[in-house]
Amino acid sequence: MSQPRSDRLRPFLAGSNACLPVLPGVMSFGLICGAAMVAGGLSKTEAVAMILFVYAGTMQLAAVQLAATGAPLVVIALAGAIINLRFAMFSLSIAPHVQGLPARVRAVFAYALADNAYAQSITHFTLHPGEPGHVPYYAGVTLAVWAAWVGAAIAGVFVGAAFPREWQLEFTVSLTLLALGVANMRDRASALAALAAGVTALLAAGLPYRIGLILGAGAGVAVGILAEQWIRASSGR
Repeated sequence: MSQPRSDRLRPFLAGSNACLPVLPGVMSFGLICGAAMVAGGLSKTEAVAMILFVYAGTMQLAAVQLAATGAPLVVIALAGAIINLRFAMFSLSIAPHVQGLPARVRAVFAYALADNAYAQSITHFTLHPGEPGHVPYYAGVTLAVWAAWVGAAIAGVFVGAAFPREWQLEFTVSLTLLALGVANMRDRASALAALAAGVTALLAAGLPYRIGLILGAGAGVAVGILAEQWIRASSGR
């Protein structure tokens, strides 16, 4: 007897719902990545194609930044391979949970593997080892993360197309750092730290020797530590 459709759909929806808290960060990262690719010199068509076929935000940022500085293709390819080495370990970890599926399905799952999707899925599989529905759960997680990132990145491409061409190199580097910062804002403490650092650096931008950057970094560290202590105290830990 085949499994009822509702029983297959339930873990899929559970996976999609479980990753909802991380989607705003995923979308912010995607938006900045899309803008950075166009600011780095890619056409809108090239940028959208890279978003759809590569689907690796950090590697895309590195590739665009290296290309903007005139790095050889072999260097760009090597950097991308090194940055994405972690996915080999992710795949080995996920593989036992998708055994028995057709090769084409496993290929799609491999393409859709992302940091957030992996972390959410492997945590669920570890906490519920005997629970059925691992495959639809993983499908729900990966589809939600993929759709959020790709949609936001494509929107970022059209936002980035409005930036002046003379901003290309410096603006690409700034967007790259901003994207990496957004990707690492995983809780309230890190978000407050980033906000404090940014506001302080902006207010101190007129100071000589770019000391405003140092002040911003110091403010971010201080606010992050204080926020972390306050959050722990509030939660009774």
